[in-house]
Amino acid sequence: MNKPAVALVNKDFIIDAESAASSKGMSVIRVVPETIPCECSVMEDVEAGVTAMMDNVLVALTKPLTAEEKHPKRKEIENPSRIIFKGKLEEVNHFFYQRGWTDGLPVIPPTEEAVAEMLTGTDLAPDHLVANLEPRLGKATVEKIAINAVMAGALPTYMPLLIAGIQAMAQTGFSTSSVSTGSWSPFWIVNGPIRKDLRINGGSGALSPGDIANATIGRAMGLIIKNIGGIRKGIEDMGCLGNPGKYSMFLSENEEESPWEPMHVEYGFKKEESTVCVSFPNTYVQIQPYGTDDNGILRAAIYNLVPGRRGGFSLVFSPQNARTLARQGWTKKDIKTFIVENGHVPAYRLASYWALQHGGLFGEKVPMIDTDSVPLVRDPDTIRVLVAGGPGAWIGIHAPGFSPRSVIKKVELPANWDKLLAKYKNLVPTYFRY
Repeated sequence: MNKPAVALVNKDFIIDAESAASSKGMSVIRVVPETIPCECSVMEDVEAGVTAMMDNVLVALTKPLTAEEKHPKRKEIENPSRIIFKGKLEEVNHFFYQRGWTDGLPVIPPTEEAVAEMLTGTDLAPDHLVANLEPRLGKATVEKIAINAVMAGALPTYMPLLIAGIQAMAQTGFSTSSVSTGSWSPFWIVNGPIRKDLRINGGSGALSPGDIANATIGRAMGLIIKNIGGIRKGIEDMGCLGNPGKYSMFLSENEEESPWEPMHVEYGFKKEESTVCVSFPNTYVQIQPYGTDDNGILRAAIYNLVPGRRGGFSLVFSPQNARTLARQGWTKKDIKTFIVENGHVPAYRLASYWALQHGGLFGEKVPMIDTDSVPLVRDPDTIRVLVAGGPGAWIGIHAPGFSPRSVIKKVELPANWDKLLAKYKNLVPTYFRY
């Protein structure tokens, strides 16, 4: 419209704002910093902050546009070189780290040969566009996915899962959760035969370090989010405290020891199909049931939901707990309904109740009487129930989902799948017995 405009931005988010603007071709947008604390509910602080920035707002709105502001141009890198650096392993890692391309851990150099080997894990062309990843609309081509997979230490057999995972992630609107101060982390759940093909751990210590598939597939996803999507810590990712799950929060369902249908079958896929599901929790808690019967298990689950949060979540039962519930006649649907009907707290324990006192932060309807009972979860379809882990009575709650929406995608295998699996079949850890 050829008129000056200004964005009001918290002073600690200026770099984030400039990155968001430049990704949309507005690298010269006018930004006025403000000092109001994030999500402030203290009116004196709000008024003081507004007063302090008004003079700068007036200047920004009245200063004539420059030629660059009238015709902003997106900055593109033309014909980038395929050879970025040559050197020893240590030198390569220092070079990559200094440019912000790693997650802080050492990486495997993505040489032409290593990337070519990684590409044997898919029938798709290297330049095939899998998705445009927000917030910077990075082009996640098959080759770029392979490059980050090599850096993470992944195997070529993981490429079908990585491609399906990127497709799923792109459908979740994940960028909002990934750049939030809330430190949301992708949580990946794999179902179907590919769990066994790739030896993805869904048993004892499924979320612990030690399994190459769980560790490197999750890590590769993190590098893809960072390097292709353009979500860098302290620039686009403004997580206040951060989240260790961003290194890797990846497991498979323990279908063999589950008394219920696998999660992907519950969502309409065939049992012989392989799938990957992604959601975005920002908390993970492990709890012991109050008893080993169904009452003790389910009461522990509802009484350990976090009232301060909202949205869907994943409820992970150990095989022991799942068998107990199934033996007492509980289905997944029954469990979800029980949580909705019985997972209630007084309104004053909800963050949305306090937000309502200041004009409503989350847009949720809660009663004005602070002692009224309200549900922690309103929709049973936002709850995912699965079985994972080994011997023991623990329950895992990944909560809350950034939104009720999780996405499940089918994994498409290349024509050479059996041959590719045979090439890496002996890559398994063997522990010395003390």
